[in-house]
Amino acid sequence: MRRSSTLPLALTLAAAVAFGLAAPAQAGPAGPARATALDPDGVERVAVGPSGVDGSGIDREALRAAMVLRPDDGVAGIVAEVHKGGETWRGRSGDTVSGRRVSPDAHFRIGSISKPMEAVILLQLAGEGRVDLDRSVQHYLPGLLPESRFREPISVRQLLNHTSGLPDDFEGAPAPTPEEEIERRLDYLTFDEVIEQTLRPEGRPAPGPHFSPGTRQRYNSFGYRIAGKLIEEITGHSYQYEVTTRILRPLKMRETRAAVPDRSTAVPRPYLAGYLSRSDGEPVDANVQGGLPASMTSTTGDLDRFITGLFDGRLLQPAQTAELFTVPKGPDGKPLPYADDASCNTGPARGTACFSVGLMSTPLPDGSVLWGKTGSEPGYRSGVFASRDLDRRAVYAMGTSTSMVNGAPAVAQRLALAAFTG
Repeated sequence: MRRSSTLPLALTLAAAVAFGLAAPAQAGPAGPARATALDPDGVERVAVGPSGVDGSGIDREALRAAMVLRPDDGVAGIVAEVHKGGETWRGRSGDTVSGRRVSPDAHFRIGSISKPMEAVILLQLAGEGRVDLDRSVQHYLPGLLPESRFREPISVRQLLNHTSGLPDDFEGAPAPTPEEEIERRLDYLTFDEVIEQTLRPEGRPAPGPHFSPGTRQRYNSFGYRIAGKLIEEITGHSYQYEVTTRILRPLKMRETRAAVPDRSTAVPRPYLAGYLSRSDGEPVDANVQGGLPASMTSTTGDLDRFITGLFDGRLLQPAQTAELFTVPKGPDGKPLPYADDASCNTGPARGTACFSVGLMSTPLPDGSVLWGKTGSEPGYRSGVFASRDLDRRAVYAMGTSTSMVNGAPAVAQRLALAAFTG
């Protein structure tokens, strides 16, 4: 089972909110609550003034229009939640494949949005003195990385900020056919199984590092598989136990669940349906999946609780919180170069590091910066972003209508423009 990287989605979102756009409106005082209704297309709407922008700066009409699905979006349904200046907007669009309505409280698979949660656990362990972010993977997990290929030490921090130089998950494996992808979604793989199948594959050359650790940045999910194993080794508990006791319960994320070991499970109801397509184009509801120990389902409300609790200091001490908002720099004090064809930034910072420990930074035209993470699972695309002061926040999730959706669907870009600019 191969898990796709969410980097193209993250970078497309960054480009959507950063290129050639007007600065976001300044938030004003919170206005009175407004009654909501649903348009025939299933998108939540609200009465607004002539300009379409209420006192908080939320352009509700622009958000509603952005949510209307188009045939070329490759999206079956969407739920979204936007907060600005103390006001909240929630929207959803109906399932274009089944014709069913989508609940605003629908559950969905969050993909790599679990990475900040893994990072939080290790940052908490660092604050407890149980792990040193500057000590090497080779120290904590001796023998995990073959010495013949990985001669240089890779620090725990480098795993988390994507500067490890490690190969990708299952690097070199052939891409699955549509039928294989549909079938493999039911597989459950442990951290050990992903690590073994990546570093010691059968029937193809074993991969080595892409670059010397700490010299460049390149989005890397495999480093988080090792990070997950490290969490389990240090604590003696499963990832599911640690994320539940350290994050989900303290933040009252009651609608968020980690994967059940060795089982494929359905997304809890009500759920946002995501589809994969067979070779003949027949859609298959992909809500039942196995995944990885860090695979999770959630809701827009719970992910908003997560990013709020993460930024306001409820989860981390100040020294560890600072890691979330620090991109790696070289000896010259400048952000490291980004080692891929895809740009990690826009404007003058194009081609330089944009990931911190667990999060991605996205600059806005007014000079402010959003921080957050996108996620991807078979049939699902999602994202959560916020300004550091939490005045502007947005969460979205989409169920795809086809297997052929790569990167950010156009509707994600439209939502980004409507939520954070104008």
